[in-house]
Amino acid sequence: MFRPCLRPSFSWASFRRYTSTEGPAPRVCVVGSGPAGFYTAQHLLNHGPPQLRVDLLERLPVPFGLVRFGVAPDHPEVKNVDHTFTKIAKNPRVQFYGNLHVGVDVKVRELRQLYDIVILSYGAAQDRKLGVPGEELSNVISARSFVGFYNGLPEDAALAMNLDVEDAAVIGIGNVALDVARVLLTPIDTLRQTDITDAALAQLSQSRIKRVFVIGRRGPLQVSFTIKELREMVNLEGCSAVFNPDDFRPFQSVAPLLKRPRKRLTELMLKTALTPPTEKQLKLWGPAPPKSWELRLLRSPLAILGSDSSVSGVQLGVNRLDGPNLTEDQAVVSTGEVETLECGLVLKSIGYKSVKVEEGIPFDEQRGVIPNVNGKVPDEPGLYCSGWLATGPKGVIVDTMNESYRVGAQILEDLKLDHISVQANRTEELRTLLDQRQVKVVNFVDWEKIDETEKLWGASKGKPREKITEVQSLISVVKKP
Repeated sequence: MFRPCLRPSFSWASFRRYTSTEGPAPRVCVVGSGPAGFYTAQHLLNHGPPQLRVDLLERLPVPFGLVRFGVAPDHPEVKNVDHTFTKIAKNPRVQFYGNLHVGVDVKVRELRQLYDIVILSYGAAQDRKLGVPGEELSNVISARSFVGFYNGLPEDAALAMNLDVEDAAVIGIGNVALDVARVLLTPIDTLRQTDITDAALAQLSQSRIKRVFVIGRRGPLQVSFTIKELREMVNLEGCSAVFNPDDFRPFQSVAPLLKRPRKRLTELMLKTALTPPTEKQLKLWGPAPPKSWELRLLRSPLAILGSDSSVSGVQLGVNRLDGPNLTEDQAVVSTGEVETLECGLVLKSIGYKSVKVEEGIPFDEQRGVIPNVNGKVPDEPGLYCSGWLATGPKGVIVDTMNESYRVGAQILEDLKLDHISVQANRTEELRTLLDQRQVKVVNFVDWEKIDETEKLWGASKGKPREKITEVQSLISVVKKP
């Protein structure tokens, strides 16, 4: 674990204040209650001064961010991290303020006056654009919105899409791309046993999709998905995997030289592309698989074809890898060839970016991040950021955890070195301000009531939970006696 180092400016007086239970209690505000927010708070609580207090602010009435709204419904084991987050939230030094929209109900500049430390951890909520003709056609859907739809994100609860088509294209080769492809192809009876929303089940039960094409601009050594997601896709019930052997043969010689986990991932792709299906796969797929998915690499979308009422296909530019050696660093260049792939649904999965919370907060519009050094915002004393807002969207939850711990370590170092001015008598200033503005917040006890209600509703349907997908309905549960 990273430990703060001592610098020449260190004083024993500040160290004693830091480790003592006496003196002003550092007040910390974390904006965003997803993994980054919780892990940053956890590090501060575990390693900071014992009198430190943390307030977690969340725009929605429910906590946990991408753990609730981003993890695929058939991955319940990944969601178990919410047990850790619950323990953090129930720490007597933590307060949860849900249904509080920072930038609207309260400004960041006001929070900086109310708290000694403000950490912005509100994630990445905007899609990156393909920038090709036809991108605005109906049935061209953001993968982020589709994930939000089947996971019960209120803003995506009414997502409009047409699944009365046989072919779908997913543009992107990350884990989210494979998640949405898998959900489109998974047998409906399997999905019924998950916490997928009723609205998504209703649409998917009427789906006619038989083939999903997963399209990537780069080559086999540059895919962004991980072996776990690929293994699930090549062992999907009633659905065969189709790989073009010519895309993979050149990589047989370099696969043994790769580092883990890239080596294991590449070996699985080679096995899928170049060897017959295993007995397990043949049993899962069946003698005549009703569905299939195909990985199409070295293809760049040039245009989405169709009319205002429907998508008819995707025009793809064919690429090649440039460079003498087959490595992850090879450049991708166009061959000038063009292909047309027929499909009736397009899902864009080329990445997310964060948005500026309000004017006056440093923000890199191009990268979609707050400029920072180890989470510390330069020239803004007491202001920090963590998670995708600090690093850009990358990695899995464990990566977010490690990055958030580093931000927490930086904050604790700044506290020890008196780089943060800790003021007394800040205890209930935010609550007073919200009461004056008649902002009705949801606390963690309220969330536990919502949690219990969702689980009861889910149990009646044989599901882990039935998510409530409207903000007002969530609030109504809290208001019930």
